[in-house]
Amino acid sequence: MMEQKRFVHIEKTWKIEELTTVTENGGRWYNSPIGNLPSVTTVTGWEKSEFFKRWRKDNPEESKRVLSRGNLLHKTIENYINNEDIDLNDMSINDAKLFLNVKPLIDNIDNVYELEVALWSESTMLAGRADCIGEYNGKLSVIDFKGSTRPKRKEDILNYFMQASAYSIAWQERTGIPIDNIVILISCDGGRVQEFEDTPIRYAKALLSVIEGYHEHVGVTL
Repeated sequence: MMEQKRFVHIEKTWKIEELTTVTENGGRWYNSPIGNLPSVTTVTGWEKSEFFKRWRKDNPEESKRVLSRGNLLHKTIENYINNEDIDLNDMSINDAKLFLNVKPLIDNIDNVYELEVALWSESTMLAGRADCIGEYNGKLSVIDFKGSTRPKRKEDILNYFMQASAYSIAWQERTGIPIDNIVILISCDGGRVQEFEDTPIRYAKALLSVIEGYHEHVGVTL
């Protein structure tokens, strides 16, 4: 039987509004208190969007598998951190392995502030949903969970770090609590698990650049 950690959840002293979403113009938008804002993932990934659109069209079955794999991995991790019992018998062998392989790194998390929390920012004019805000090895972090067919190189996942940096900015705006750490955890089909850790400030310039590029791409002037 799998040993399940019991995670501590911090009592909330902040209030964050839930946001509704709509998909239009090829991306996701969030209905925030200051109007509709493009999603963090849409903006940070716009430069690769045509490539992935073509890939999904050319590989429909694999695209469905990857989407299903990611959704199930995220939901399993969320349930686990919420201290719900995880029944691996309800999962395929590969899906169970994806979770079990990354579980030792998930167990580095504690003092959980939020899971799947919707955030928005006036300074970036972006909105999105962060996987986890919590302490990772004692450091308050934006923590992102990914499934992957193969291992990633850090230089190839700049968009992941920009996403997490955007969430750290939005989190501080919404709560007044600063976050100085980013953690990206990737569980790969072949059994390898990757742990990337960095600071949001290192990606601020890249985030600003991709936001400006997105606005030019869609013809928006701020």
